[in-house]
Amino acid sequence: MRIATWNVNSITARLPRLLAWLESTGTDVLCLQEAKTTTEDFPAAQLRDLGYECAVNATGRWNGVAVISKVGLEDVVVGLPGGPDYEGVQEPRAISATCGPVRVWSVYVPNGREVGHDHYGYKLRWLEALREAVAEDAARERPFAVLGDFNIAPTDEDVWDPALFVDSTHVTPAERAALAALRDTGLSDVVPRPLKYDRPYTYWDYRLLGFPKNKGMRIDLVYGNAPFAGAVKDSYVDREERKGKGASDHAPVVVDLDV
Repeated sequence: MRIATWNVNSITARLPRLLAWLESTGTDVLCLQEAKTTTEDFPAAQLRDLGYECAVNATGRWNGVAVISKVGLEDVVVGLPGGPDYEGVQEPRAISATCGPVRVWSVYVPNGREVGHDHYGYKLRWLEALREAVAEDAARERPFAVLGDFNIAPTDEDVWDPALFVDSTHVTPAERAALAALRDTGLSDVVPRPLKYDRPYTYWDYRLLGFPKNKGMRIDLVYGNAPFAGAVKDSYVDREERKGKGASDHAPVVVDLDV
């Protein structure tokens, strides 16, 4: 079973690449972030033609998440139970579903903008709500994982130049502590080092030749419980999909399971 996570940075802009990638990789379940569309305008028909069902939480603008599956889609929960609002709205940043033998969450953690900003506090509250929401699934015997764009680099090795990120979001002790608290529910990072590349980043800014110069960050993560982690046979960052015209600024992260 092949499961992946991918911040596509607009499914409308990325649809031809997404469809081609799904066909070429044979991915069974994709957790998608930053759809930048509405649930009504989500390209469910085109994905259905490839054999995929879709569960979508999207209202347009800059957010939107989905779970796309060709191995079943049940017990869908739209949104983050107990999650905080931002400016009076609960943003569409989480969705969960059972896909065959595995339960997954697709999450798009708030960016935080800058330390001290209201959005930074919102990010920390959102992560605490996520920890509480996944704890029960994490403790079960069923394979379970939280996948997505966490907007946090777990360690200094996960940014191309730690000195440039001092006092910035994505690397602060409070954010990393929130990520550690999430792992403490019984989850672990199932995309281990070393991979094919010494620095297996997942995101590179479009500006200043970020990708060609490998000025990246590892912020797209797969955290699985013990049954999920024990079933992992391979994992990788698909850097090839970050190349070329019309690419997202994130690469897919892929995990192969024996379940």
